[in-house]
Amino acid sequence: MKSLSLLFLVALSVGLLTGCGADDTAVVESGTYEGTITEVNADEQEIYVSVPETGTLELYFTDSTRVMSDTTERSFDALQTNQQVAVEVNKVGQRLDPVTVTIQDDGS
Repeated sequence: MKSLSLLFLVALSVGLLTGCGADDTAVVESGTYEGTITEVNADEQEIYVSVPETGTLELYFTDSTRVMSDTTERSFDALQTNQQVAVEVNKVGQRLDPVTVTIQDDGS
């Protein structure tokens, strides 16, 4: 019975981990990519950007990440779903650190 319970817990854990979207995101080389914001998570200071022919980039902001619109620096709160953005990222292992997120339109 203990084996069955352990097997169930392992299966449940694997199911929860794969349901978190980790397999749906792309890891790219350092550089600048253009795409559309598909999700904004203000609590985690995180955005998801869909890049054509590349996939979705999962970007957790760092203390040095800058949000720009034209030549004006903006706050994280300026980011919205459906906005077109250019993101400059640094690849650190399997993580992408956003350097700059430049809003190219307001998403309307």
